[in-house]
Order: sequence, then C-alpha cells, then structure tokens
Amino acid sequence: MKRRIQQYFITGLLVWLPMGITVWILMWLVGMLDGIFLAVLGAVDALIPGLHGLADRLRNVPGLGVILVAVVIFSTGVFVANMFGQWWVRQWDMLMNRIPVVRSIYTSVKQVADTLFSGSGHAFSKALLVQYPRHGSWTIAFLTGQPGGEVAAHLAGDFVSVYVPTTPNPTSGFFLMMPRADVVELKMSVDDALKYVISMGVVVPGGASALPAQAALPSKS
Repeated sequence: MKRRIQQYFITGLLVWLPMGITVWILMWLVGMLDGIFLAVLGAVDALIPGLHGLADRLRNVPGLGVILVAVVIFSTGVFVANMFGQWWVRQWDMLMNRIPVVRSIYTSVKQVADTLFSGSGHAFSKALLVQYPRHGSWTIAFLTGQPGGEVAAHLAGDFVSVYVPTTPNPTSGFFLMMPRADVVELKMSVDDALKYVISMGVVVPGGASALPAQAALPSKS
C-alpha cells in the first residue's frame, strides 16, 4: 500500500512538474518584459510630465509591456534589414566602442549574441561525445567553433572548441579546447542532446526503442 501511494505521488509529480516549470519560466519572461516597458515608461514620464495621466493608465494594462517590447524588437529587425538601417547600426557600434567601460561590455555581449543567433555561425551546431572530467568518463558537449588568435598559436594540431554543460542546468558549464580526434560527433540533434542533459540521461533520444537491452543479473545460488 505504501509503495502504491508513493508511485501515485511520483506519477502526479511528473505531470505537474513540467507544467509548473513552464508556467514559471513564462511568468518570468513576462515579468522581465513588463519591467523593461515600465522602466521606459517611467523615463518618458519623467522627461514629458504632460504624459503622466497616460502613463498611469498604461501601467495598469496587463501584458502590454510584452506586446510593445515584441513590436519594438520586430520593428528594429525590419529597420536594420536595409542599407539605411545597417548604416545607423554601424554608427551606434562606433559610438559604443568609444565609451571606455561600456566598450568592453558591449563588445563582448555583441560577439556572443552574433555567434549564438547568427544563421551562419557554428555555435551549438553539433552535439558531441567527449571524455570529461577524466579519461574513461563520457559526457555530452556542443561544438562552439575553433580556437583562434594567440591561443591557436600555442596549440599544435587540429583543435575544436566545445562547451560541456552541467546537469540539470545547461546554462552553466565548462569551455574546453580539445583535439578533434578526441571528440565523437553524434547524429542526434542539438535539441535532443539538451533534453538528454537536462533530464540527466532519463529522456533518451529516439524514445524507448533506443534504450539498450538490460542484461539479466546473475542469480545468487
């Protein structure tokens, strides 16, 4: 009876846990976008006091920040898709690169964003199997590119840059440069590999049919 109650509890938990985490992430995103909208609205209200009444009414509209931020992002993408918009982006980059402290932060974030979201980039383009943290222990990693600059000059041979995520939070991990011969390229997609990492190996890519057959344990005589 006790074991059956425990099984029912775990079954119910497996139903509600993904739903709860999904709702929590969505609420966090909505709150973040609403926070950006309220910050911009507060700045506009401070600069133009005559819009105080309109600003108060807009603050009470739920979800308006999400819609407006999404519209601004989409409109920006449309604007910079032509030569005139690209010229303004270059001017903005030049301005940001002239500010001493802002320059280092802006340049680093821009390089990472261009690498991750560019359609021609190689970041997280392939799922790999690497030996980490010691020889004989294997884990999932993702190809992020190749070493370059001064680092590449000190590496003899063909090396690749890989990202080894932690479990169950893949947003933190380790950056490694490994010989290409020491990594195994997997046929599974990056999405399937991420699910495999987040689930700590429970969600196997390919479904139950991909699970290896378990050998029978020897019986004790």
